[in-house]
Amino acid sequence: EGRVSEYHARIVAEQTTHLSEAHRRKIDELIAHRLGKASSAQLRKLIEGHALRLDREAAEARAAAKRAQRRVWMSPAGDGMSYVGAEVATHDAVAIMDILHQRANQRVAEAAADNPDAPRLNRGQVQADLFVELLTGQLTGPGVTAELMVLMEDSTLFGEDDQPAWIPGHGPVPAGMIKDWLADPQMKAFLRRVYTRPADGQLVAMESRRRAFPAGLAKMLKLRDDTCATPFCNNPVEEADHRTPWAKGGTTSWDNATGLCRRCNQRKENRGWTYSGTPDELTVTTPTGHQYTVPTTPPLTQLRPNSSDPPTTSDPPPPTGMVIDIARPTADVVWRLAA
Repeated sequence: EGRVSEYHARIVAEQTTHLSEAHRRKIDELIAHRLGKASSAQLRKLIEGHALRLDREAAEARAAAKRAQRRVWMSPAGDGMSYVGAEVATHDAVAIMDILHQRANQRVAEAAADNPDAPRLNRGQVQADLFVELLTGQLTGPGVTAELMVLMEDSTLFGEDDQPAWIPGHGPVPAGMIKDWLADPQMKAFLRRVYTRPADGQLVAMESRRRAFPAGLAKMLKLRDDTCATPFCNNPVEEADHRTPWAKGGTTSWDNATGLCRRCNQRKENRGWTYSGTPDELTVTTPTGHQYTVPTTPPLTQLRPNSSDPPTTSDPPPPTGMVIDIARPTADVVWRLAA
């Protein structure tokens, strides 16, 4: 039907090459409804998650083998510059990037406050400087606590379900690996439970009278959208956006919230761009008049064995006008890990 590009076909092949033929065919069936709609990053994470669930033992064995290959390397970049890379455990990498983001945002804000007329600091350059300072010990001051959110089904956390966990911004990881992390006595961890709709696993509503989205709701958007909701964008979610702009009467609510990267959030304000939809799907209209509609189902929910089934019309509607405390019980579980 021409819905699958050569690049996406190659992603499917590369992410399933280690599986049996039966498992490869099963994944083909499970992802068919997302072909031609998902971005390359979304497709890669979706396939990887299904592969982890279908062959959990082999996935954890490969993860253990990869951990044994952790390393740091350097290569020349030319013009007096070099690349420094590291292959480390995912939770360590996420913690490193979280610290760099925190410190960089703080430094940029302080510089802007001290000299409002000066050119704005380049965030990438600031992060590179901090990377050197933190590793070489040039920077002093109180330590920074990095937060790592992990989304897990309760049947995985408390039972023996093969459903993989999900790290927002990264994708699926083997369930056994997450349990090993949580067993680390040096890890400060606490449980935060998130309400989901029983029929399809969609996260439910939170509302606020403020223009800025509260921190809890912004985190729920990252758990739901993971990758920027704009069709075919591969960037991680960075900002909580009003689908209908605040200036045009849009509310600061779950029903009007979309997780976007910084570039897409700014671009949608240009003439001709329109974002519309519901908590379950997003429709983007471009200045050329083209429309793209994509689902906004939480990524972990898409890995359930029946996730390829079309939604039923008998599903109960999500609650409206409801403010919830995401620290209260639900079916899906979020661990916040402070390292």
